[in-house]
Amino acid sequence: MSEELNKKQLAEKIGGENLEIAKTDDLNKNFDWDICGNEEIYDGISRDQLVATYSQTIGKVKNNEVVVGKVTAITKKEVFIDIGYKSDGVVSASEFRYCPDLKVGDEVEVYIENQEDKNGQLLISHKRALYIRSWDKVNEVFENSEVINGYVKCRTKGGMIVDIFGIESFLPGSQIDVKPIRDYDVFVNKTMEFKIVKINQESKNIVVSHKVLIEAEIEQQKKDIISKLEKGQILEGTVKNITNYGVFIDLGGVDGLIHITDLSWGRVSHPEEIVQLDEKKNVVILDFDNEKKRIALGLKQLTPHPWNNIDENLKVGDVVKGRVVVVADYGAFVEIAPGIEGLVHVSEMTWTQHLKSAQEFVKVGDEIEAVVLSLEREERKMSLGIKQLKNDPWENINDKYAVGSRHTAKVRNFTSFGVFVEIEKGIEGLIHISDLSWTRKIKHPNEVTSIGSDIDVQVLEIDKDNRRLSLGHKQIEENPWDVFETVFTVGSIHGGTIIELLDKGAVVSLPYGVEGFATPKHLVKEDGSQALLDEKLNFKIIEFNKDAKRIILSHSRIYEDEQRREKATTNVDKENDKGGDAVSSRESLEKPVLGNISELVELKERMKEGKK
Repeated sequence: MSEELNKKQLAEKIGGENLEIAKTDDLNKNFDWDICGNEEIYDGISRDQLVATYSQTIGKVKNNEVVVGKVTAITKKEVFIDIGYKSDGVVSASEFRYCPDLKVGDEVEVYIENQEDKNGQLLISHKRALYIRSWDKVNEVFENSEVINGYVKCRTKGGMIVDIFGIESFLPGSQIDVKPIRDYDVFVNKTMEFKIVKINQESKNIVVSHKVLIEAEIEQQKKDIISKLEKGQILEGTVKNITNYGVFIDLGGVDGLIHITDLSWGRVSHPEEIVQLDEKKNVVILDFDNEKKRIALGLKQLTPHPWNNIDENLKVGDVVKGRVVVVADYGAFVEIAPGIEGLVHVSEMTWTQHLKSAQEFVKVGDEIEAVVLSLEREERKMSLGIKQLKNDPWENINDKYAVGSRHTAKVRNFTSFGVFVEIEKGIEGLIHISDLSWTRKIKHPNEVTSIGSDIDVQVLEIDKDNRRLSLGHKQIEENPWDVFETVFTVGSIHGGTIIELLDKGAVVSLPYGVEGFATPKHLVKEDGSQALLDEKLNFKIIEFNKDAKRIILSHSRIYEDEQRREKATTNVDKENDKGGDAVSSRESLEKPVLGNISELVELKERMKEGKK
């Protein structure tokens, strides 16, 4: 009875407040096992031994690791898995939808998310474990550059989504095949071989390629084919692609290029003029590069060069017909036979010298005649001329445009030093700016004429060797300076208008269209002010140079001379009163009136000597 009482008391104590206390870690550590008081129940086993024994029955697990567990129970919604921990983990049945044959006792991998949540439940995930294992496989495959199988799930922008090891990866459209793909849908729901070409560890993005596998296979085929190639070898190929610069030929696993210049001996505007897609052609190997896997092919080389069959009787001076195939600034290429061309330089197109570009004279497609100027059969070069079909206008230049003859020309161009004019086609000359006017100081030719206008000229000089004509415009009229010499004598006074003010003086317009020049000191008026632009004043001629066509003027000299005369007259009168020689004084006074002021000084000196 006492034994049953002791057990009952022990149960009450353990199940009572001591069990309540045991819920906390601190009280568990301080739990007094001796209060049990019944050694028969525990057979003398200590607390540490019990804890150690219990700990050995619990597996050691860590958060965020993958372990293998055994399925203990399966329901419609959940799967219970024992991983050797103190409690079973529960996984949603949806994570095993790929495995409909799952049964109790099967071993599966799970990922430990949390050993114990707030409810004391072990949190695990089978899907997460698969993802981690798959990601490890992906990295291993990428590092080892292995080929793997992938399932094409669907299309996406720019490519396809591919499932590899349960992870979605991206297949760019450019990496599907070596040829451009227009319809992506034909690859959906298919399993294909791929190679992982890029992994972003941070964003967990994977890029795969099917094209690299094809390229590797083609690369091997290229090596095999190129190893058997020889220069000059003739092969049959299929036109694979046509571009503006040439044609790609499939030689049976390796491509070669026929450059547009190697398609035909003649000019080719576009390769489509010679070949068509999928057309079979015999080609010759011109060159190849083992390292870069490039093969240069030729088509025109299978036929003889046209220059080898050129007419043996063709010689310099012969007239040929042809079609303009290329036009450049410096000239035009004329095809006189397929593959045989000659150059007409721009200087050989017309006798005129103002032609700046060949495009002003001919255009592509023009049918023309030309004279053979040079022929080099070995170098396969020919130069032609068009202007030689007409007579050279300079041949009889001395007879037709003799020195002194007068003609009407057309203004072609201006320069700072003169005007270029054309008397007839091929005959051009220069009117120097100094030969435009007898009387005016011309600063630019546009003051006298304009481009395209007619102008009368006189031939001044002929340089037949250099094809140069010196012409004059002012020579059409007589030189007015012969008349001006008698009108604008030194000392004479004329009315003029100031038409231009310069730093060194002013340009003055005089009668008869002639111009003179006055320095600043000769522009001072009697009241001390300076003459202004457009002001009309009287000017005295102080210098006239017929050869230099120069007239120097002075306004101030007019009133200065007048003042000197008045002063001189006053001095003479005073000397007469003192008995001077009146006759001599009168003679002396006549000279200043005529403009020779310098003699007044001599007169004054003589009068002083006479007085003494």
